[in-house]
Amino acid sequence: MAISQELLDILVCPECKAPLKMKGDQSGLKCEKCRRVYPIKDDIPVMLIEEAQVEPE
Repeated sequence: MAISQELLDILVCPECKAPLKMKGDQSGLKCEKCRRVYPIKDDIPVMLIEEAQVEPE
């Protein structure tokens, strides 16, 4: 089960409050502003700052 577009429309980065986008491989939600990627485990986004990985530019 994929994350619905309705949920994606309301989720924001817990750190900087910018909108999130699904990564191409659907492994996480990426913040375009601070580059944090929040993982998706068992079809549930883990929205904890300490669980996020910061991707290089």
